[in-house]
Amino acid sequence: MQTFKSVSQKIEGGLAVESNSRQFKIIIDEPPGMGGSDTGMTPLEALLSAFSSCLAITACSFAEPMGIDIQDIRVEVEGDLDPDGFMHGAAGVRPGFQTIRSTMYILSSSPADRLQEFQKFVESRCPVTDTLLHGTRLIHNKVVVEKSPDTQ
Repeated sequence: MQTFKSVSQKIEGGLAVESNSRQFKIIIDEPPGMGGSDTGMTPLEALLSAFSSCLAITACSFAEPMGIDIQDIRVEVEGDLDPDGFMHGAAGVRPGFQTIRSTMYILSSSPADRLQEFQKFVESRCPVTDTLLHGTRLIHNKVVVEKSPDTQ
């Protein structure tokens, strides 16, 4: 078992947070209409980016060993969300995506039927696809209250 870790911390201005994994960081924010300062992708856009990136990386990882020619690949992903679920807690409306669609564009000399089968294989091996399709047990640990030096 391998454990991956990300730490996100609020930064100055709006709703922006800096998320760190290993030595890499990204800024996640919201557009001004949602209270943010638009300094980065929204969390949902970052999720879609993780999904499309994982599909592309999985395809590139397995193409050569499976005899698939990939000269270029682009994966487009879009998700549908009803804002009433998040913003208003509307009864029966999920706060997350109801539908996510992906389309792979592959520049290749491989036959189309092999690429269609390869796409099915990629979807079956992509860790983000698996996480989205089958869910993952979430464990929300307790809140750790840290006192500021000014209030002690």
